[in-house]
Amino acid sequence: MADEQSQTQSEEEKLAAEWAAMAENSPAEGGDAPAAGDGEAGAEGAVGTTRVLNQNEIDSLLGFGEGETGGKDNSGIRAIIDSALVSYERLPMLEVVFDRLVRMMSTSLRNFTSDNVEVSIDNITSIRFGDYLNSIPLPAMLSVFKAEEWDNYGLLTVDSALIYSIVDVLLGGRRGTAAMRIEGRPYTTIERNLVERLVSVVLSDLSGAFDPLSPVTFRFERLETNPRFATIGRPANAAVLARLRVDMEDRGGRLEVLLPYATLEPVREILLQGFLGEKFGRDSIWEAHLAGELWYTSVPIEAVLDTVELPLRDVLDLKVGSRVLLNVNSSSDVHLVCGDLAMFKGKMGRKGGHIAIRISEKMEKDRGHSP
Repeated sequence: MADEQSQTQSEEEKLAAEWAAMAENSPAEGGDAPAAGDGEAGAEGAVGTTRVLNQNEIDSLLGFGEGETGGKDNSGIRAIIDSALVSYERLPMLEVVFDRLVRMMSTSLRNFTSDNVEVSIDNITSIRFGDYLNSIPLPAMLSVFKAEEWDNYGLLTVDSALIYSIVDVLLGGRRGTAAMRIEGRPYTTIERNLVERLVSVVLSDLSGAFDPLSPVTFRFERLETNPRFATIGRPANAAVLARLRVDMEDRGGRLEVLLPYATLEPVREILLQGFLGEKFGRDSIWEAHLAGELWYTSVPIEAVLDTVELPLRDVLDLKVGSRVLLNVNSSSDVHLVCGDLAMFKGKMGRKGGHIAIRISEKMEKDRGHSP
């Protein structure tokens, strides 16, 4: 028995000695591993040793490294995860359009339902069309509409809560009672017709909201309950999604307007403006001032009787008293030029002791320069 205990104790001491040797040969946390030039000692220390990564190394692998500004950068695995997100340019005027839509809808829906209606906008985001179709909570009604002047399509989604609320209000439901929702059944013809009337009111207001920027007519195409039948673009295409909230006292629901970027492309330059009527790089006041001052600008006008080409030898031989013969006479036309541009043609004469030219013809630009 004593021999067994001593043998067990010796094995434990041997195991503890091996662990101590491993701890001595392993690199310190955050330090460098043994170099290849350390010889056999480095190789023997690496055998049977498991290197434990510190937190900085784990963050580096996951793409959570610290940036120059001290924040988290967007690289590594995080960049792969975020690659599905849509990050497109901001369209400032589009926010103005939807704000105008909210105000117009508040008035038109009050007239439509004869009830106190409040419309508010939750958010405006960019999303891929395929992701949006997969995120629509069913049951819902999806209205496909066409922008006539832009020759492209958009999508208007009415959720189940708003459908039942509109039906309840239009058919004389009591105030103070929540709309009854019956799930698991298709929408009836009456419900579809009432929602179609609601969609027509919203599309009319949406057209009015775009009128100050660009006149456009949104025409209702069809009403679908299956998102697959409401496809108006490729799944990877980007779109602008505006989520609106419609409240009718204790009832209401959500309404979403989706406009693909391809639909907004004809008016993209207008939507990029910071305010209505902005002109990129132009100042109408400065243009008017410049045009007015140009009328008072003095420009030299030269009268050219004729032009003669001479060899360089003859030009160098010219001296005081030399004569250059011109192929003109007293009745020949004289060209008035401004720089290299021929302006007018006329006859030379005399008036009041001064040599004058009576303009007889205006030179066109395509006739070239003076002879």
